[in-house]
Amino acid sequence: MLELLFDASFLDSVPRFVTPILLAALGGAVCERAGVFNIGLEGMMLTGAFFAVVGAYFGGSPWLGALAAMLAGAAMGAIFAEFNLRRGGDSIVVSIAINLLAAGGTTFLLRAIFDKAGAFNDPAIAGFDVVDIPLIEDIPFVGHVLSGQSPLFYIALALVWGLHLFFARHRLGLRIRAAGQNPAALKAGGVNPMGVQFAALLICGALCGLAGAQLSIFNVNLFVENMSAGRGWIAVVAVLLTRGRPWPLFFIALLFGAVDSLSFRVQGLGLAQQFTDMMPYLATLIVLTVLSWWRLRRQA
Repeated sequence: MLELLFDASFLDSVPRFVTPILLAALGGAVCERAGVFNIGLEGMMLTGAFFAVVGAYFGGSPWLGALAAMLAGAAMGAIFAEFNLRRGGDSIVVSIAINLLAAGGTTFLLRAIFDKAGAFNDPAIAGFDVVDIPLIEDIPFVGHVLSGQSPLFYIALALVWGLHLFFARHRLGLRIRAAGQNPAALKAGGVNPMGVQFAALLICGALCGLAGAQLSIFNVNLFVENMSAGRGWIAVVAVLLTRGRPWPLFFIALLFGAVDSLSFRVQGLGLAQQFTDMMPYLATLIVLTVLSWWRLRRQA
């Protein structure tokens, strides 16, 4: 049974599931470090998935689709900033509104733009091709993971390292950390913390939009209503567990992505779909429990 589950094709599929969770979690990490409590990643990801299809269909290029997804996600981040930062709305209420707006808005636009209900699938949707890396693709097992993946997978890997350096050395990254840790000191230095948090929300929305693009124009090359399927919530948990630190976040996203991939393969063993759909969230609860126990033990 284990040989049927954990084989070369399983390793090949893991990056497809890790990438959207990782990209959305990296966006959430920017908000976390800026002191913005944002649980609207699900809605931003879903919006990005829809507009990636729109851009790829009308523009004829997956890169235009990815750009449209990033712009749409950033627009959702701007809406969040307007009602949370500028108008003082509660972050949880605004986040829920963003998620509901995305769910209803994409359903409406699917009918308005494509005259379709439920899903839109067309050969004219330009999806990403896999990237084959010479030499690496010939390495047993590892080659299936590091080669033959979406370009967005490699962008996500680069962003883990890039965000680590961004928070440690870049001026805006340091200001984002200051906005989350000591906004009064940032304001005393002549920098408006609200402006920094606004920039963090734009970055977060763009990365979540890119996560949605991975779902719609690479993983399946179509759009289905509510196709984010809770991955944004898993990304939120990953951010909260790691407190927005990029490298620990990468390993948590890798774990959740592997379990998400495994849940699809377990369906072939005859288990109920309800159980396999529960597996990623069950893994989330287990990791949350273990880390909470470890932190309490460490404090004691």
